[in-house]
Amino acid sequence: MKIKTKTLSYDQVMALPRPAHKRPLRPNLLFRTLVRVLSQFDLMAARFRFTGSLPDEPALVLMNHSSFIDLKIVYRILYPRPFGIVCTSDGFVGKNWLMRQIGCIPTRKFVSDLPLISDIRYLLKEKQTSVLMYPEASYSFDGKATPLPRRLGVIFKKLDVPIVFIRTYGAFTRDPLYNGLQLRKVPVRATVETLLSREDLKTKSVEEIDEILDTAFDFDHFAWQKENNVEVHESFRADGLERILYRCAHCGTEGHMEGKGTTLTCHHCGKVHKMDALGQLHATDGDTRFAHIPDWYAWERDEVRKELESGTYLLDTPVEIAMMVDYKAIYRVGSGRLVHDANGFTLTGCDGKLNYTQKPQSSYGLYADYFWYEIGDVICIGDKNALYYCFPPAGVPVAKARQAAEELFKLTRTTRTPRPTPSEA
Repeated sequence: MKIKTKTLSYDQVMALPRPAHKRPLRPNLLFRTLVRVLSQFDLMAARFRFTGSLPDEPALVLMNHSSFIDLKIVYRILYPRPFGIVCTSDGFVGKNWLMRQIGCIPTRKFVSDLPLISDIRYLLKEKQTSVLMYPEASYSFDGKATPLPRRLGVIFKKLDVPIVFIRTYGAFTRDPLYNGLQLRKVPVRATVETLLSREDLKTKSVEEIDEILDTAFDFDHFAWQKENNVEVHESFRADGLERILYRCAHCGTEGHMEGKGTTLTCHHCGKVHKMDALGQLHATDGDTRFAHIPDWYAWERDEVRKELESGTYLLDTPVEIAMMVDYKAIYRVGSGRLVHDANGFTLTGCDGKLNYTQKPQSSYGLYADYFWYEIGDVICIGDKNALYYCFPPAGVPVAKARQAAEELFKLTRTTRTPRPTPSEA
């Protein structure tokens, strides 16, 4: 899938009028039927089945986020009842009218969005329409849950509707984000349950609700694949694996990993791993440190945290910059430099006209993606005025930036003292 882009100067983009906020629409029956019909082809190919049922009243529907088939799954489960969809704002670019007709509510990932809760409540209460939300906000990189915002229970209590949870099985294994949109022949299943009733929301504390959510979103798709003997025989199953396993677990070097075919190779030390049909890694020399991919990814996170605590973490890379300020296009504004250290992000460029900073405590996560709209791997930062899509050169690990942003947020919760940058250490 591609997105509409346009080349303008930074000054021209900043002068563009920002769109006024609009209330979400109750989804049009014709359009949601069309989406339901078009979704069926992919679901049939995935041999999709689900179990469970929905409450009779409007509900807030939560779902784990694995791949693009997620939305098609929801249309299979919820249709014909109407439902709105909390959707990343870039999904509206070039198709604003259509997205609103199918009930989508735009929001900026990992950016404070106060009108969003009002819009969700408006659909639930005023329009008697269920709302779908992916609380993780981003696809899983390593097959495990991404961090959830805290104190969602406060919002749930105010909404006062049942909280439904849809959990998918096989969606990640069929189409993991790192693998470059190459589909595997894997069956997809889902379960549907009422996670919290309206009575539960009245009687349980916010802390108890958060704990229930954490339990529901505690999953490991690679472990599920192995435990259920789900074999992937496609010859491209390791393609792009360096996007998440960017640091060699043998020599510790970054930027020299390559996932290709069924192997993961470090071109610095020569270590080679084979990826078997169950998604496990095996070193060809017999010395396997991490067979389970999420364990390798967790080790990388620990290494990133050590860098942050010692003041040695630094991402400093040239980037191509695009901006979003409205729903008409993504505007390419030129080149610049993105720096990420213990003090947050700094983006400069556009002949010295752009200088944007973002502190670590501004968000618990980071919008990072692979092959974003077929343009390239991306790191997105920004605020209510503009989003900045930063495209680094091939090989720069956007996964590491996401891990660092998540760990920095945790560290800022325990201390407000700025940590030294590498140049100050």
